[in-house]
Amino acid sequence: MRSFSALVITVLIFTAIDLYTFKGLRQISENWNHKVKVAVYLTHWLVPILMLFLSIVMMLYRDQMSYKGQYSFFAFFAGFMILSYVPKMFFVAFHLLDDTKSLLAKLVALPFDAASPVARTAGAISRSRFLTQLGLMVAAVPFASIAWGILRGRFNYTVVEQTLSFENLPPAFDGLRVLQVSDMHMGSFDESHREQVEAGIAMINEQQADLILFTGDMVNNISDELEGWVPLLARMEAKMGKYAILGNHDYGDYYRDWTSAEHKAENLRRLIAMQQEMGFKTLLNEGVRIEKDGQSFGLLGVENWGQKPFPQYGDLAKALAGVREEPFKLLMSHDPTHWSEQVLAQSDVDLTLSGHTHGMQFAFRIPGWRWSPVSLRYKHWGGLYSEGKRHLYVNIGFGFIAFPGRVGTPPEITVFTLRSAKA
Repeated sequence: MRSFSALVITVLIFTAIDLYTFKGLRQISENWNHKVKVAVYLTHWLVPILMLFLSIVMMLYRDQMSYKGQYSFFAFFAGFMILSYVPKMFFVAFHLLDDTKSLLAKLVALPFDAASPVARTAGAISRSRFLTQLGLMVAAVPFASIAWGILRGRFNYTVVEQTLSFENLPPAFDGLRVLQVSDMHMGSFDESHREQVEAGIAMINEQQADLILFTGDMVNNISDELEGWVPLLARMEAKMGKYAILGNHDYGDYYRDWTSAEHKAENLRRLIAMQQEMGFKTLLNEGVRIEKDGQSFGLLGVENWGQKPFPQYGDLAKALAGVREEPFKLLMSHDPTHWSEQVLAQSDVDLTLSGHTHGMQFAFRIPGWRWSPVSLRYKHWGGLYSEGKRHLYVNIGFGFIAFPGRVGTPPEITVFTLRSAKA
C-alpha cells in the first residue's frame, strides 16, 4: 500500500511538472511558426508518454528479463528521466517566478507588467515573458551538461595528484606513489564500453604506482557482473602490490533473489576469489606490513562501516591488532563517515582512503569552489580533509551506478606521493 501511494504521488508530481512546463511553453511560443509550435508541443508530450510506456514495460516484463537486462533497462530509464526532467525543473522555477511576480503585481496594482497602460514598442516583450524565455535558456545548460555527462563525462578519466608529508613515515618510503581507485561498479559497464575501460586501466598503469589500493564497490550487486572483466582488470600494475577492501555493494545486500544465506555467502567468496585473480589481496578487517629496506608501515583494510542503513561490518580494532606498533598507518575504509565516527577517536591512523559517495555523480564546479547535493548527506564527500596531522581522502569513483553519467564529477584516479619529514 505504501509503495502504491508513493507511486501515485510520484506520478502526480511529474504530471504537474509537465503541465506547468507546457503552460510556459505556450506563453513563449505565441508568435512562433505554427509547424514549429506543433513540433515542440508534440516533443514535450512524447517524453511523459514514453516514460509511462517504459514504466509499464518494466512492470510487466521485469521477471522475464535477465539480471543484466533489468539493470540496462533501469539505467536507460534513469538517464532518460534525469535528462528530461532536471532541465524542466529549471524552466519551471523561472516560470513560477514569472507567475508569482504577475500575481503580486495584480494584488498591489503595480504598473509594470502586461497589464500596464504604457505602450511598448513593436516587437518588445513583456518583462513577464522575458523571465520565462530566460528560464528556457537556463534550462538548456543542464540539458547539455547531462547529455555530455552521459555520452562522454562518465568515461572522462582524470588523474588527481596529491602530495602529503608525514613526520612519522619511515624514510625508506619517501616518495612512495600510492594509487587509489574506487567504486568501479563493473555491473554498470557492458561490452560496448570495453574500449573506454581499457583506456582507464592504461591511464592507471601510466602512473607507475608502487601500491594500488582499491577502496570498495567492485560490483553493483553480484559477482557475475565481473565475468569477462577479470583479465582486463588484472592488467593493473603496481611495484609493491595491490590491495582491496569491500564496499557496501559488494556484499549482495541489495539483491533480492538469493535462494539461501549460503547462496549469498558463496557469491561473496566468489567475488573475493575474482579479486585475487586480478592480483588483489582483499583485506577483511586486517592489517599488513608494507616493507622496504628494513623499514615498514601498516596498511589496514576494514569491511564496510557506514551510518545506518548502510552495513557496519567493519572492525577497526581487529584491523589494528597486527600493526598497532607500526610508526605510520594507512587505512582503507569504504565509507568516509567511518573516519569521523570511529577512526579519529579510536585510532592513530595517519591517512584514511575512502570512496562511496561518487560525488553523487553530479556537482557544480568553478575554479576554487565546488558543490554537490551529496554534501547534504556527507560532510566529507570528495577530495582531501584534514584534522590536525591526520587526513582523509574521498575518491569520487571510477565507475557509475543508476544514472549512467557524470556531470562535474569526472571518474577519478588518485595518485598520492608520500613524503617523509625524516628523509
